[in-house]
Amino acid sequence: MSGAPAKLALKREVNLVGAVSLITGIMIGSGIFMSPQLVLQTMGSPGSSLVIWGLCGVLATFGSLCYMELSTIIKESGSEYTYILHTSGPVMAFLFVFTSLFFVGPASTAGIALSFASYIVAPFYEDCVPPELVVKCVAVAGIVVLTIVNGTNVRLSISIQVLFMAAKILSLGIIIIGGVVLLTGGKTSSLENSFEGTHLDVGAAVMAFYQGLWSYDGWNSLNYITEELKHPEVNLPRSLLIAIPLVTALYLLVNISYLAALTPRELMTSTAVAVTWGNKVLGSWGWLMSVAAALSAFGSMNGSCFTGGRLYFVAAREGHMPDILSMAHVHRLTPLPALAFKTVLALLVLIPGDFQSIISLFSFTSWFFYGITVTGLLYLKLKKPELRRTFTVPIVIPVLFVIAAGFLVVAPIIDNPKIEYLYVVLFVLSGIIFYIPFIHYKLHPGFLDKITTVLQLFLEVAPAEKNL
Repeated sequence: MSGAPAKLALKREVNLVGAVSLITGIMIGSGIFMSPQLVLQTMGSPGSSLVIWGLCGVLATFGSLCYMELSTIIKESGSEYTYILHTSGPVMAFLFVFTSLFFVGPASTAGIALSFASYIVAPFYEDCVPPELVVKCVAVAGIVVLTIVNGTNVRLSISIQVLFMAAKILSLGIIIIGGVVLLTGGKTSSLENSFEGTHLDVGAAVMAFYQGLWSYDGWNSLNYITEELKHPEVNLPRSLLIAIPLVTALYLLVNISYLAALTPRELMTSTAVAVTWGNKVLGSWGWLMSVAAALSAFGSMNGSCFTGGRLYFVAAREGHMPDILSMAHVHRLTPLPALAFKTVLALLVLIPGDFQSIISLFSFTSWFFYGITVTGLLYLKLKKPELRRTFTVPIVIPVLFVIAAGFLVVAPIIDNPKIEYLYVVLFVLSGIIFYIPFIHYKLHPGFLDKITTVLQLFLEVAPAEKNL
């Protein structure tokens, strides 16, 4: 390994365009092509579903503003993990990374991969449901290919992200233009009496938020790679303020276009609303929407792969994960072991998983830790106002965000208790079993050093330093 640089660290390769592409590319995944009918089914009326989409955008914006201030105080990669570590302590930080490592991260990747595969095979099974085995094999192939790309070259993965972001915006632009044509032609019946039939129960609202927020997930992705951003103090806030309002506007306009082309019943019974829209509006060119949705999910999966591996990399660097995950390739300067480990876990979740169950449990767990993270910001605001920060958000925004996060976690348990929620809570708390011996008492079996050495030589990786 004589060719290794004196200081091994991840390089600052991501500029403003790459940052905007990363956030936008992760957020605009499969959700906007699959979730609109689920939100409408849950809420019962077009007007209330549009309200949900708008509120999801507001909540994502509030969250990104809170994380923006945190990033100017704590200038390390790792997003929630790093912020929780510095505000709530190592135990809660370990529980977060433990849950993310074994559930949230792999579940997110598996969910996106399943939707990518469903759309990519749909044109070959026009008259029937695609076989589950075929869908999962395509999903596996997508995950493996992107892991190889992200483990090989940072610039290549960012270039792919920029390319796919352009393709996504073009696809959504086609849907929006189609909606404008329909609306100017008088196709407004679905938007008349738009709140009639609204379901007002709390459980329905929470499930609708879960579906909508799945489409917005990724608003926090840039905070995972702070150390790889060029001029992060400038590019991070700029990219967030460009990307999230852009995505919110696109989502609202696309939903209106869906409602202009389809009746609420047609939309609610559709299994792939973008494809149904395409068949009705574009006719023989409707298959383009299936391709567009597949490309969109693929781009989102690429961004998720890029950022997700950084979490395990940072946690291992802090001693909360095996040492091998804190290492980077000596020539390519990518966190190869962390990327590979995340891929293996995503494949394990993918085998038995289905899209709907993944979304619900993913959202429930994620919003618990989002709330903990922003509670940490409130602590810093009230107890450590002297800390230097280049951006400050009004305190009312983190307060509202924490209340919303608490509602999303507690309301479904009270309204419709399910045993799955108990399993998730027990799973999160089970991290204590690993924390006490391996982190607190620093129990370190000798055979792990041998495994680390073998993997280090095989993968050509070495410990990486912080890039601050």
